[in-house]
Order: sequence, then structure tokens, then C-alpha cells
Amino acid sequence: MALIASSKDISKSQDTPKSQDIPKKNTITVLDGVRGFACLLVIFYHVSAFTRVKHIWSFKEVGTIPSAIALVGSYGVTLFFVLSGFLLFLPYAKAMIFQESWPSMRTFYIRRICRIWPGYYVALFLMIIFAAPVYLQIDHWKQLALFLTFLMDSSHSTYQAINGPFWTLAVEWQYYMLLPFIALGIRWFVSRSEDKWKVATLFTCLLAMILWGLATRAWGRSWDINPHQPLWLPLPVHYAVRFVIYGQSGKFFEDFAIGMMVCTCYLLTQRRPEQSMSILIKRYSWCIWLLGVLGFCFMTFWYDTSWYSVLVPYIGAHNWLCELGFALSFGLCILGVLFGPPVITWLWESAPLCKIGMLSYGLYIWHEPTLLWFMDNVFPYFNSWPTVARYGLYWVCVFGLLVPFCYLIYRFIEAPAVRLGASLTRSQKAMRPVTDQTTKEMVTMQP
Repeated sequence: MALIASSKDISKSQDTPKSQDIPKKNTITVLDGVRGFACLLVIFYHVSAFTRVKHIWSFKEVGTIPSAIALVGSYGVTLFFVLSGFLLFLPYAKAMIFQESWPSMRTFYIRRICRIWPGYYVALFLMIIFAAPVYLQIDHWKQLALFLTFLMDSSHSTYQAINGPFWTLAVEWQYYMLLPFIALGIRWFVSRSEDKWKVATLFTCLLAMILWGLATRAWGRSWDINPHQPLWLPLPVHYAVRFVIYGQSGKFFEDFAIGMMVCTCYLLTQRRPEQSMSILIKRYSWCIWLLGVLGFCFMTFWYDTSWYSVLVPYIGAHNWLCELGFALSFGLCILGVLFGPPVITWLWESAPLCKIGMLSYGLYIWHEPTLLWFMDNVFPYFNSWPTVARYGLYWVCVFGLLVPFCYLIYRFIEAPAVRLGASLTRSQKAMRPVTDQTTKEMVTMQP
């Protein structure tokens, strides 16, 4: 889910060379590599989960730490959300802080549609035809309508149905639809602030967005834990409110807002390199990155610490702070990598990881159904193989079959659709050269 951004266009829209201390290629490649890492995290999680179901490994056999590593990949989705918040908010932050042209809403929506719809609807159609034809029956049309309108995350009957990763696309799409209006609301407050307080006002608005995400998550989790508690609203109204602001697992506003905060820090560091905050971020970028890594490790292994019983109500099974912990960790890592030395950035700039980032939308959509089909129809023939070999077969499937297939999807479906979106908004681009160069193919995937 963080969509495939055209980082070339991001770098083109950056400031003059004097104010841009970071090489352009870092800005481009690092983000693509981070996206590829997020995609591999999610795939790693599903490979680990499926191989555990097939008794290739178990918690008891491998121990606590390897088990935690095997299952933490689900938070690759969180990284996708943080990336989306970062990339899509970039032109809005420029407009609010540096008085650049306000991004065209028409251009934004057309390009989001051309980037997301073709790959999603092709996958949805094929999966319904070959794996879930029941959704073509009249009594399932209501559920089908939720899939067609990107609302499948809000109903118990469609959440993680047809294809597990689809629900995250619903969360992403809803954020896309709201972002221009969220940005307008933030601009209303920022424009009424004195110049010296504009940045502080922007951060305050983003903090309010984080608090909204936490509040709705805590409210939704409370009903997950105790669905029979007294209602504050009439039952139909309660269900309607839950459908809109929480769904089945939350709308992840805290994740997107952290990405937007990192985006703002990134712009300020590039545009105002003389400020103390910018100097500190550049000088201690490796410390910022390391702090993010340590935060990620803590969130992964926290339950194996002496603080277990104290933390359970907050980041346990029915958590409401767990997303925030991972999102903050990922945000720090992104900021550190963007301004980090080569010893940190080399991995994220590597060609293989960036290629995975380019294909991440298709890989994210297709990896689970592909692995499930092979798990049921092909892998049983290899049950006599050693455990390590059987586990390796899943990755042979990923890199030997899924990656080439998703390249074809990218080449013949995704890329032409992106070009169509660019051509449909070309006249707008001529009117707003800075804004549209920034937003061109800005985010092209995010599972």
C-alpha cells in the first residue's frame, strides 16, 4: 500500500541546488527502496503464516524471538500508510509553508483513479470469477457493492474477504478521497496564523489528526473487547458511525498523519537548511534512523520484556497504541534515511529493492491468492522434502513466478493507466508546473 511514487518527479520539484544538500538520487531511490521493503515485509508475514499453518514451523520449535520476527511483517502495511501520508502531503505542505501553487483537486483525483482502479478492478474481477463466484449471486450483491466502492474494510462480511490485502486498499482509497479536504482544513488554520507560527500551527493540526486516529481506535477497540457495553447512541446510529469512522480495524489516521509530519520536517530541512532543526536533522540523521530501528525492535519484542503486564492494555492483543508505536518508528527511519550517510542509504538504493518497490502494487494485491493456490495445489507434492526446502519453495514461488507475473501487470496495465492519467491532466500541468511535477505518479501503489 504505499503507492509507487515517481521519485524522479519529486526530486525535480525540490528547491534550488544551494538549498538541497541531499543528492537527488537519494531522494528518489531511497523512497522506492523503502516501499520495496514494506512489500517484502507483508509477503514475509504471509509466507510465515502459511508455512506455520502447514506445520513447517511452530512457535514452540523456533522460540519467541524468531516467532516475533516471523509475524511482525504484518506491520509492513503501517509502513505503506506512513509512506502514503508522506508522499501525498508533499505538494500541500509546500503550498502552505512556502506559498507555492495549491494542488489541483481534479489532477489529484484523476491520477489516483488511474493509478489504483485498473490494477484493483482487474484483480477483483479475476478473483471473483475464478475463486469467489458466489459474489455474483443476487444475495451477495450488497457485499459486492462494498468491494466496488472501496468500503470493504467497514463490514464484517467483507473485511479480508476474497483477498486478504484488499481491506488496506479501502483504507488507502478513503484517505485519498479525504486528503484534499483535510489539507484545505489545515490550510484554513495555517493561513490565519502569523508567519512565525505557521509551521507550529501545521504540526498542531497534524497532532490533532493523530489524536483523532487514536481516539477512534480506542473507541473501536473497546467495542471489540466488550460488544455488549451500554450504547451512547441508538443502535442503527452506532453502527453507522462505526462503519464510517472505524470500520473493522480503524482508519489509521495516526499512521498517515505521522507520514505527513515527516514530510513537513523533510521540506523544512531542505528549504531552510540554516535553521537549527535542519542542522540537527542532517547532523544526527544516523541517530534518528537508529532510534527508529530501536523503536521497531521494541515494538516487535515488547511482550518478551519485564514490562509485559504493564503494557498489555495499551499494545496488547486489543491495542490502541501499537499502530502509533510502529508508525513513529517507521517515520523516524524514513527521516533518517532521507538525510543519512551512504552507510545507511546503500541498501534502500539497491536496484533489486527498488525494482520490488516499482512492482509493489501488483505484488501486494496478488501475493496472497497466489501463495494460497500453490499451498493447496502444488506444495502437497513436496511434503516429503526437508523443512527448509519446503519453506524455500514459497520464496521460489514469489520470485520465480509472482515477480515476473506482476511485472507483466505493471507493464501492460499499471504503467499505461498512469500515462493515461498524466495525459488527461497535461493541461493542468502546464498551468501548475511545480505542483504537478511534484504530484506526477506521486503515489502509485500502497497496498
